Amino acid sequence: MGKMILKRLGISVFVLLAVSMVVFVFTLLLPGDPAQAILGQQATPERLAALREQLNLNDPWYERYFTWLGGLLVGDLGTSAATGGSVNELLGQKVSASVLLMIIAAVISIPVGILLGTWSAMRRGRTTDHTLTGISLVLAALPEFVIGIALTTLLSTTVFQILPSVTMAAPGTRVWDYPLQLVLPTLTLVLVVVPYMIRMTRTTMLDVLDSGYVEMARLKGVPERQVIMKHALPHAIGPVAQVVAMQLAWLAGGIVVVEFLFRYPGLGQAMVDAVQIRDVQVVQALSMIIAAFYVVVNLIADVIGILANPKLRTESSK
Repeated sequence: MGKMILKRLGISVFVLLAVSMVVFVFTLLLPGDPAQAILGQQATPERLAALREQLNLNDPWYERYFTWLGGLLVGDLGTSAATGGSVNELLGQKVSASVLLMIIAAVISIPVGILLGTWSAMRRGRTTDHTLTGISLVLAALPEFVIGIALTTLLSTTVFQILPSVTMAAPGTRVWDYPLQLVLPTLTLVLVVVPYMIRMTRTTMLDVLDSGYVEMARLKGVPERQVIMKHALPHAIGPVAQVVAMQLAWLAGGIVVVEFLFRYPGLGQAMVDAVQIRDVQVVQALSMIIAAFYVVVNLIADVIGILANPKLRTESSK
């Protein structure tokens, strides 16, 4: 097991290194001049030249890359060209706000998705199963911004005016100081990721419930609840964990749209603002944070899948 985890860690490091190269190259290919975008069209040639020198834009690209990569390795995300301050300080509170939103959405989505998927599988072929499957299919087909707009219309503007439609945290305050403004973005994220968890859990549970060991447990007179909890659900955890990981990883990228929609002061809003003003260091830092989250979540899901599958545990120990 230790060798398998170390192998996955090595692959994860390689993936992050490759992502860093791709991110750096594509930020170089962004149209326009970063110095011009920061100072505006009225900037003098002298000020532009000074800013380019400050941002090391005159250095060869490979020197800039290794300088940036060296900073990443020691936790230094660089200096924001727009503010002149540390990117770590700029993104510190925004990372906390986004992590809070993702944790709340995950804590709600994971048990709800697994429980509803299991319940749907147990009621296979019944009206409730067909209804839940249909609803989950419709929600899965809708983009996150459509769900967000629908929730805003229903709960904030036209039908019921009970929740704030956008985040209006005053400067110097934390977003969680006003819990009501977390409801709409959290609910949007939950409605986006839960349908996939329901459908995958249902499919996996149906395969497990039709297996020989579950049938043998039923023939022995084991109560149905024990059959589900002790025989079926543990064998379904591995595949379900992969789907959960995919949805949690989606949160890191999909949260950009949701945060922009609700003006939530997190990583998504910071990414949009940084792209608009060509703050390259912030764009690079945010891209690496999202990529690192994606890699870590998938690594955890792989480990859970190995632990939950006796065959994989046996293979990994050879």
